[in-house]
Amino acid sequence: MKNIFKQIGSLGVMGLITSIMLLIAGLTLSAPTLAGEREQAKRMHDRLTGVPPSAQVLDQMTSLISQGQVSEAAYLAMNDPAFYSVTLKNWVTPWTNEEADVFAPLNDYTATVIGMIRDDVDFRQLLSGDILYVAKSAFNLPAYSVSNNALYQAMEDQSLDLKVVLEADTQSAQMGLPVDATAGVMTTRAGAKAFFKDGTNRAMFRFTLINQLCTDLEGLKDTSRAPDRVRQDVSRSPGGDSRIFNNSCVGCHSGMDPLVQAFAYYNYQYDVNGDPEGNNGRLQYLAAGQQDPVTGSRVQEKYRINSNNFPFGFVTENDNWNNYWREGLNHNLGWEQSLPGSGSGAKSMGWELANSQQFAQCQVTKVFENVCLRSPQDAQDRAEVSDMTETFKQNGYQIKQVFADSANYCKGE
Repeated sequence: MKNIFKQIGSLGVMGLITSIMLLIAGLTLSAPTLAGEREQAKRMHDRLTGVPPSAQVLDQMTSLISQGQVSEAAYLAMNDPAFYSVTLKNWVTPWTNEEADVFAPLNDYTATVIGMIRDDVDFRQLLSGDILYVAKSAFNLPAYSVSNNALYQAMEDQSLDLKVVLEADTQSAQMGLPVDATAGVMTTRAGAKAFFKDGTNRAMFRFTLINQLCTDLEGLKDTSRAPDRVRQDVSRSPGGDSRIFNNSCVGCHSGMDPLVQAFAYYNYQYDVNGDPEGNNGRLQYLAAGQQDPVTGSRVQEKYRINSNNFPFGFVTENDNWNNYWREGLNHNLGWEQSLPGSGSGAKSMGWELANSQQFAQCQVTKVFENVCLRSPQDAQDRAEVSDMTETFKQNGYQIKQVFADSANYCKGE
């Protein structure tokens, strides 16, 4: 007590009053506050669109929330053009390039995802559908081109409302692909330019894992899988040490290579010397009756490069794929048991990925992070993501509902 009085004396009356006020302010700031219905409505609109609501919309949303119609309030916010031209565009664009650049130009990959969300298309079609979003003819924009991005660049240059301008079409009609060769965003022109250009087509698979299953190859490494489908270009003794292959490389390639075989007929064609960035290139698919001059089959030459690294490795003869990860450590990705786990081509392989529990949970988690501005942090957050994932699956994989549910969950923060 004597020390306390000494402290009071040293502070003086004004110092004591100031200390008490600061203490009260600190307690006030640290105490949890519950946002009112109007504040919740504004927060939902801000999170979903990135722009403030008009007074009329704010009133309508507030009224809906007060009546317990929170989803309806969220959908009202998502009517704002900014939800499509800002929120969704910024959400999707990083998926379209290896650098995950949010400032990359609008393209057919981004536009197709935005259109799918607007139209409540089953989001599993993202990796398997014969689907492509172009522009309505009334806007007098350049026609869709398989060899340039002029249409989507014009949309962006004119700051057009993506909610209005986009129109559903098909890749088979616009790109000339056989229907069974279409695989959602993986076979868009922008997707091909980013992930089929050069290389061995493993990039398409790896970035599909990153963007659509929220994992990378390192997280799926399983050295217990059979290496019988690992291609010739993978050395079995990197640096002269076979242990590196057996203890590391095989963990990814044994599962990846049998799945990447689904892309064996795809390439991105461009003028390497005159157009090194491939801005005027196009997706190439070798259909029945066509063949690569090097392989003498429909399999692209890139599947045979560096064959001398291990001549006894697997030689790709077709686009038949198998999912070795249905067993072993990666069984926990939640593969759909009604599917066979094998097939031919990118469409059926994309359907395999999109029907996994990991795909559904990944989409929900990404939406949660985008709307709540944070990752799931505790048991309550994780339980909410789990519940939203099941709702997402049961309600036809409509991603707009996930945005509404996430906004509802975070509206009081």
